[in-house]
Amino acid sequence: MGEHEFQRHQRSLEIDGQRASALRFADPRIQALMQALLLFFLLARGFSNRDLRERLCTLLGLDPSQLRPGRMTYDLRRLRLHGLIERIPHTNRYRLTEHGLKTEMFYIRVYNRVVRPGMSIPNLPNPSDTQPRNPLHRHFNAMNEAINAFCDQAKLAA
Repeated sequence: MGEHEFQRHQRSLEIDGQRASALRFADPRIQALMQALLLFFLLARGFSNRDLRERLCTLLGLDPSQLRPGRMTYDLRRLRLHGLIERIPHTNRYRLTEHGLKTEMFYIRVYNRVVRPGMSIPNLPNPSDTQPRNPLHRHFNAMNEAINAFCDQAKLAA
């Protein structure tokens, strides 16, 4: 997923007079929604509002009575307007689009495999070294230093 597409999902949008709120990357509800949708990828008949609601409740640790069908309808419309799902004609069922699969894989993999585990490790330097122990923090620091060096060479104010 490119930067432009990622940023497009981070903002609300309006298509044909319908407004859809953003799909914020770090929002736990959005992460659970992405994981729930991925469960339905291989279903040829697609999924319904109720199917998605049940899976989402399980992932969020909620009782299904706590999540109303109207709230799920709101989420389905938002996902559809962002191009992640499409409605199967003449049914009340949906399926994941190719773009939706790529977006969900990106959200889930990056968040669960990089952000959560990497940032949860304390950024404590080794006693004999000033470098952080966490490899993600080390790589971030190296990237930051490379950007600063580039800006210095280009005579740009950082």
